[in-house]
Amino acid sequence: MEVLIIVLAVLIALGIGGATGFYFRASIIGKRAKFAGEEASRILEDAEEQRKTVLLGAKEEALSLRTSAEADLRERRSELQGQEKRLSNREENLERRSDNLDQREKGQVNRERDLEQEVARVEEMKGKELDILENLSSLSAADAREMLMRKAEDESQYEVARRYRDIEQLAREEADQKARKVLTLAIHRLASDVVSENTVKVIPLPNDDMKGRLIGREGRNIRAIEAATGVDLIIDDTPEAVTISCFDPVRREVARQAIIKLISDGRIHPARVEEVVEKTREEVEENIREEGEKAVFDAGVRGLNPDLVRLFGRLKYRYSYGENILQHSVQVSLLASMMAAEVGANVEVAKVGGLLHDIGKALTHEVEGPHADIGAEVARKYGIAPEIERAIMEHHDEDRGSVEAFIVAAADAISAARPGSRRDTLEHYAKRLEALEEVALSFPGVEKCYAIQAGREVRILVKSTDVDDVMASKLARDVVKKVEDTLVYPGLIKITVIRETRSVEYAR
Repeated sequence: MEVLIIVLAVLIALGIGGATGFYFRASIIGKRAKFAGEEASRILEDAEEQRKTVLLGAKEEALSLRTSAEADLRERRSELQGQEKRLSNREENLERRSDNLDQREKGQVNRERDLEQEVARVEEMKGKELDILENLSSLSAADAREMLMRKAEDESQYEVARRYRDIEQLAREEADQKARKVLTLAIHRLASDVVSENTVKVIPLPNDDMKGRLIGREGRNIRAIEAATGVDLIIDDTPEAVTISCFDPVRREVARQAIIKLISDGRIHPARVEEVVEKTREEVEENIREEGEKAVFDAGVRGLNPDLVRLFGRLKYRYSYGENILQHSVQVSLLASMMAAEVGANVEVAKVGGLLHDIGKALTHEVEGPHADIGAEVARKYGIAPEIERAIMEHHDEDRGSVEAFIVAAADAISAARPGSRRDTLEHYAKRLEALEEVALSFPGVEKCYAIQAGREVRILVKSTDVDDVMASKLARDVVKKVEDTLVYPGLIKITVIRETRSVEYAR
């Protein structure tokens, strides 16, 4: 019974609980439904407001676009109106120009017609005047024309002859000036030192007892030296010295070096003499070859026969008026090549011809004849070109058949005439400088005078109280004229007159 009551109580409780739960659930669902309805209403209101906002923005943008389009349209209408106005003005201008051109054309036609009438009238008057002139002069027009042509021809011939003479004189003067310029440029470009070496003839001895040793018992040593070297050994009263005499410069050099070696060694007897001389001869020959190759290299010449180069090296020991021929030949080669380049001649022919122009002097003691002819034969023997052989042969002739031969002769003269190149030239050089200064000092108002730059410039100091600026210019011209009339000189001489005014005061 109690169990039944308990079960009933439980069921009642469950029923009450379920009813209560359903009520609460229904209440919650109702509240949720109400909230969802309110949320839906709010969303609809927001959507309506956004729709109104978007619609308003679209209307404003459309209004802005319309306003911009209307402004653009007005601007374009204004431009079109301006263009129409300009076109209208151009059409009016073209019409006015067309009218003006028509009027000018009509005026031109009228002027041409008047000109033709005037020309016809002039021709008619000219014909009448010609008839009158023929009647007065008793000459026809053809005869008068022939007379005028003969007169014009005579005058033209005279004018042509006069101009030819002037042109020839001008060409001669320009040729002289260009020749001086070429020579001056060549001399200036070749700024080499010139050293006049003296031929060694005297050999110093350490003491006079060495003379007896050189002579030897009964003269055996001196005879051996002379026989081996081919020179004359002169032993006289000159203290501590002996003299070598020989025309052949190579043999003289061999004897000089051999005797020096014998004196240094101290062993002097015939066998030793022959041994030293033979060894010295080989050394000299080697030195000759080296000097020849060095000279050919310095001159810039290639392709010469080795035997010819060795023969050319013999000029190392050959002198003329104290001038070394090997050095002189190299200098002539450089000068000739420079002058040939300036005047447009064959540079290679002038260069090789200048280098070998004195090659004959290496054999003048062995072969008879002028050294120019000997040199030409040597060049022919070693296969040198005919143009170069001709330049070698003609470098001392008055009549030269080629430009290169003339250039080689000029370079030879320039090299020999340079100050210090030859013994006797140095005195002439000093006298020329003294003569230049004497000419300048002979004019009144000259205080001091200096010949500088090897005589190529003369600077004259004048007294400022006696010579003014105008007189200074005249003095320079007068000095130039007197130098040209009285002196002989190579190249150009620059005359500079210096006038100085000084104002001196002392502060006390």
